[in-house]
Amino acid sequence: MATKVVSGSDHPQGDGAQPVDAGRRRFLTISTAVVGAVGVAGASVPFIKSWMPSAQAKLAGAPVSVDISALAPGQQLVVKWRGQPVFVSHRSKAMLEALPGMNALVADPSSQNADQQPTYAQNEFRSIKPEFLVLIGVCTHLGCAPDFLPEVKPQVFDADWKGGYFCPCHKSRYDLSGRVYKSQPAPSNLPVPPYRFDNDNTLVIGLDPEGSA
Repeated sequence: MATKVVSGSDHPQGDGAQPVDAGRRRFLTISTAVVGAVGVAGASVPFIKSWMPSAQAKLAGAPVSVDISALAPGQQLVVKWRGQPVFVSHRSKAMLEALPGMNALVADPSSQNADQQPTYAQNEFRSIKPEFLVLIGVCTHLGCAPDFLPEVKPQVFDADWKGGYFCPCHKSRYDLSGRVYKSQPAPSNLPVPPYRFDNDNTLVIGLDPEGSA
């Protein structure tokens, strides 16, 4: 009897052996390779995804745009940036005129501590535009949120209150530039975050002005 040669094999089949289906063998080989490739691809997805920052991580440090067009003089709005409250206040002309008179009451009237504000806010008003103040709203003592009390009127904690910020937790006081009063539990001024104006009505927290150091 002649030996039957099966395509894809150099070995003869012995008596009684079942002939090998070449098409079925190719199918099994291809299927195994495909399953293996899918397995590798599937395993790589979590690995690649681990390189990608989550949406929450992106938002944690992302700049925040604030529409200040409706913010009237004497008012303040609070926005969230990097998980912290940021105070944005619109100071009136009277508020700005009162600030020089506060120099004798505050601990750092010229904002000499460079860690508390960018260089472009290291000035008399601690701001880019005098009328708009931007502060991280966290007391520098133990992290409470100070109250915004802009009115010049007697308060329970200060009969000669000139307007500013008062921390209800441990009674620290700040003026309308976020400068801490002398001899307070809080050791330093309220910090000024990086920020800039994209136009007259849009403030962006988290980005320095173009061209600034």
